This record gives sequence, structure tokens and C-alpha cells, in this order.
Amino acid sequence: MNVIQGNGFVAEIVRSPKRKTIAVKIQKGKVFVMVPERLGNALIEALLIQKTHWIKEKLAIQHEIIAIKPKEFVSGEAFSYLGRSHTLKIESGLYPAIQLHQDELVVSMRNKLADNSQAIKQLLIRWYKKQAESELRSKTEGYSRIIGVNPTSVTIKSFKSRWGSCSITGGIQYNWKIIIAPDRIVDYVVIHELCHILHHNHSPEYWKAVERYCHDYRDCRAWLKINGARLEV
Repeated sequence: MNVIQGNGFVAEIVRSPKRKTIAVKIQKGKVFVMVPERLGNALIEALLIQKTHWIKEKLAIQHEIIAIKPKEFVSGEAFSYLGRSHTLKIESGLYPAIQLHQDELVVSMRNKLADNSQAIKQLLIRWYKKQAESELRSKTEGYSRIIGVNPTSVTIKSFKSRWGSCSITGGIQYNWKIIIAPDRIVDYVVIHELCHILHHNHSPEYWKAVERYCHDYRDCRAWLKINGARLEV
């Protein structure tokens, strides 16, 4: 049997004589189970039942990623900042520039009729990083006083698969893309990293500290799992 019907999904079984353990992978919206060559199907089916919730969650996220329409960087497109939608407006100007004006992200280009998509994208990324630097430093300072910690540094980085990190010495790093998310999600990420200064692990004591300052942290974590892939420019 090459495939097994799960609860709402089909899993393809990949057998290998060299493999000694079982691994489940979700790639491009498909489920693959890597197993030892002689492992019985009954054990594989039992594992899939056990991991059904996890598999469905990963599939839902990947299906959303696949469905995301790439930006064209033209007037009328919507871009999120702290969870609020802002319309891109391209105007003619003496030099490339960008500013937030009410609910519009106004971009000036020397020739607004030309294909400026890549230049506009880079302008937007620089703008987001600048906002992230200001907002995340301000939030970190505020929540540091509330929690009673003192981070040794705060830097803005580009990460592929995480929203922040805290070093053993208390240095905080944030993914600038989190600034695209709603304000409460940004607060959660700041609290999450600052609480690592108290507990440099994910122990029950750590999560109790996070919950003390972010009562709905479970909802925030779930929101990031589902929507994190959409936090792109």
C-alpha cells in the first residue's frame, strides 16, 4: 500500500531500508510518512490518527500560503501595518520616497507610469524596517518596565521562520515583518521574548509568566500559526 486514507487527508507512505524511525512531513499541501521498510500499516495508521490535528493544522497553513496572490506594487493595492490596511498610492516626484498619509501609503517615483515594482517593493521594505525599529524598541522599553527585566540589546533582523529570539545574555532580536501584524500580536511577540529573560526555556513557569502579561497568548500563537505566512511585502 503506497497511500493511507486519513481523516480528511491522504498520506503517501515512503519506505526506506535505512530508516529506523517514523517521520511525517507536509510539503506543498501533501502528506508524506517516511517509515522503515518493514513497518506494518496498522502502526502507521495509528500514528496518523494520533497526529491528525497537527497534520490538518499544517495543511491549512500551507493551503493559505499557496493561495496568497503575489503583490504587483501598483496603486490601489492594500498593505497592512500594525494590522490596519493602507492603500498604496503612486505619485510622480523628484526622487523615490514613501510616507504614510492617513490611510494611504504614498510613494513618489520619478516616472510613475514606468514599471517601478521592484523599486517600490524595496522602498516599502525599508519603510517597514524603519517603523519596526521605532515601534519594537518602544514596546520593548515599555514592557521591560512592566515585567521587570532589562534586555542587553534590541535589534531588528530578517528571519525566515521565527518572529524573535532572546540570547542567554538577554539580547533581543525581532523579525521586522511582525510589524505587519495586528498590534496585539506585536505585543505578544515582545512579551514572549522578554519573558525569556526570566525563563530561558518554554517550561510551564515560562508560559505562566507570558500569560501574566498577555492573557490571550494562546489566541495570539494560533493567529501567528495561521496567518504568519501572510506577513510579507
